[in-house]
Amino acid sequence: MNHTRYIHILIFALTVVAVQLLTRVTGTGYYLTQLTMSAYYSLVIIGLSLLMGYAGQISIGHAGFFAIGGYMTALLTTHNLLQYKNNAFISIMNNAGMLVQSRDLYGTDLLTVHPWAACLAAIFITVVIAYAIGGPVLKLKGHYLAMATLGFGIIIYRVVLGTAVFGEADGISDVPAFMLFPGLKISGKLPLRISNYYIAWGAVVIGMLLLLNLVSSRTGRALRAIHGAEDASNAMGIDTAKYKLHTFVLSAVFAAVAGVMLTHYNGGIGPSEASVMKSVRYVALVAIGGMANLWGALTMAMILNFLSLRGYFGSMDDAVFGGILIIIMLFAPNGLLRPELFRDLKNKLIRKPGADEA
Repeated sequence: MNHTRYIHILIFALTVVAVQLLTRVTGTGYYLTQLTMSAYYSLVIIGLSLLMGYAGQISIGHAGFFAIGGYMTALLTTHNLLQYKNNAFISIMNNAGMLVQSRDLYGTDLLTVHPWAACLAAIFITVVIAYAIGGPVLKLKGHYLAMATLGFGIIIYRVVLGTAVFGEADGISDVPAFMLFPGLKISGKLPLRISNYYIAWGAVVIGMLLLLNLVSSRTGRALRAIHGAEDASNAMGIDTAKYKLHTFVLSAVFAAVAGVMLTHYNGGIGPSEASVMKSVRYVALVAIGGMANLWGALTMAMILNFLSLRGYFGSMDDAVFGGILIIIMLFAPNGLLRPELFRDLKNKLIRKPGADEA
């Protein structure tokens, strides 16, 4: 059994701890806020990396799935259901512990959906939509597939921007903290900065472990075969349509979970999270990290998202990521951190003198 991937996961986890300790020693704890947000965006990236790098399917609409997760949990955990408390369905939910009674800042009684129930509902809705969209869309190839997913992303953006229940241009605010377990909750409050940093990167570690095991399994070999030669894979008996659809749904779930967690961390969500440029950013990060390189995609997501969130790109933020995508597609279509990079460098370094002449 190959334990290399587990060693890499352990090294990554130790790196996460080391970064937190470094911010504490240097007095730069304020970096943890952007590092935490970067972790949630990284969840989207590694899910999209699986879809693009292994299943060979491009999606320019993953910001839509992120927004579905974020907006659904925001809506369910902030919409007051008190006026419907006598409804049979609401009563069943309340008796099952799926609702939470609280008060807002003005002393108004609230009855809202518990964050756990809202999270599960958001994931369920994402799965249903991903199956409904993925079935017909994944029959397309090349730029037709890209345009179809782009259209889906635009639809989600216009829906959240123009629907009153989703707050229109203002989005949804006052989203409560997500109590994962007693004493451990997702919240952007200052005293919880360190614990939320570990929650976010813990989710990334779990996500990476899941995907690395997946790509090393029989399913992963089937996905690589589909990416290399779809027609040949189909001829060999691989159900290419099923594998592509399930991979699409899984990557959509990663995006939705990230949307749920980041929405609770930020205490709200706005329509910019569903914009086309967000989807372009995700594709750019996967491309620069290496299409079939989960670690490369994660590395670039960590670095570039952090720089973006810290404001290093200023008003040229979207232009930077658009430019990165163009440059990578022109000069390094396999990504800067492609899987073969280190092997090629190693071969060049250990090449014996006179080997070229021979």
